[in-house]
Amino acid sequence: MPTCSKLARLLAASAAALPLLIASPAAVAAPYEPPPPAAVGGERLGLAGVQVSPLAGAPALPGDLTGQSWIVADAASGEVLAASNAHLRLAPASTLKILFADTVLPKFDRDTVHKVAPEEIQGIGAGSSLVGIKEDLEYKVEDLWRGVFLSSGNDAVHVLAHMNGGVQRTVAEMQARAEALQARDTRVVSPDGYDSDGQVSSAYDLTLFARAGLRNPDFRVYCATRDAMFPGAVDKNTGQRGSFGIANTDRLLGKYPGLIGVKNGFTTNAGSTFVGAAERGGRTLLVTVMHPSSYQKVYDETAALLDWGFAAAGKVTPVGKLVEEGEVAAPAPTGQAGGTAGAPAPPPHPTPSATAPDAPASARADGGGQDAGFGPAGWAAVGLALAAGGAGVVLLLNRRRAAGG
Repeated sequence: MPTCSKLARLLAASAAALPLLIASPAAVAAPYEPPPPAAVGGERLGLAGVQVSPLAGAPALPGDLTGQSWIVADAASGEVLAASNAHLRLAPASTLKILFADTVLPKFDRDTVHKVAPEEIQGIGAGSSLVGIKEDLEYKVEDLWRGVFLSSGNDAVHVLAHMNGGVQRTVAEMQARAEALQARDTRVVSPDGYDSDGQVSSAYDLTLFARAGLRNPDFRVYCATRDAMFPGAVDKNTGQRGSFGIANTDRLLGKYPGLIGVKNGFTTNAGSTFVGAAERGGRTLLVTVMHPSSYQKVYDETAALLDWGFAAAGKVTPVGKLVEEGEVAAPAPTGQAGGTAGAPAPPPHPTPSATAPDAPASARADGGGQDAGFGPAGWAAVGLALAAGGAGVVLLLNRRRAAGG
């Protein structure tokens, strides 16, 4: 019977072709891959290297910049005029005290008097900068803050942290404050910025902290103070308490025209970092420089970028923006600019395992990343079943033919 013979050959050919289909299930549907997350503040701020968009008449950027990361931004509008590796995660050193002040400063009245307990000035890292606080003596809160801003005193930070409920509670509150400001490159381990494993921030985040802090009048006063008298020890002979002078370690304060201040930082491991704010012609600019080639360079490059920013205002197209607290921003940082020592920085939070609402059907939990709910094993099972069925039909037809059918 020709018809039966043709049917047998067709089924046999289909069975022979099934292994080819089984061997290439990826051709059916590719697994769903969500798009990469965008950088906070704009896509260009997540890119490596210098980002600037000059218009006609714009001055050239300083040509001898060595900072691994820097940013120039308008404090009022939040426009980022230029940046380089803005989200690069680096050790912040004492510039992390900006976040500490922004978190804790509003909590205590400046005239509050606090008696320092011995445990409050213990556990401070070796080699820390100190203002010279003594146990069992009383200090006004405003004196403690001068110790933080002028002398970068880790002892003053620890006393204020204990007043705030302890070091660990303060670290947790600083991290929460960073997240509220959408500073997603920052990981807080110590409240004073002392070198600690895993403690990082970025030029973008430090600029967010400075912008937020400068909105507090007390913060502005402390960071702009050049020198002050600090309470000293009690004279054993007279019973009178003495005092001594302290000076701000910010080398641009009083030297760069219009400088408001903010904070410098340096450790042997972290290198130099500086966040500066200056006002000129009714415009306030923020500049952050992280990890240049030398200690003095951090001041030279900050001054050069401030000069450029004031000259370039209105002559460049912004390359990004400083987000406002509560503003809807990108869901996570890209990490494209890298992490500590230039390694790629992974997102700080794991990617959610749940499928995005607009993901195609092939990405659903019951789909296994393949179309119609079949993975490679499923397609193999179907192929084997069809092959077995086809072979059975062929065998049945041959038996009928042998019987004379």
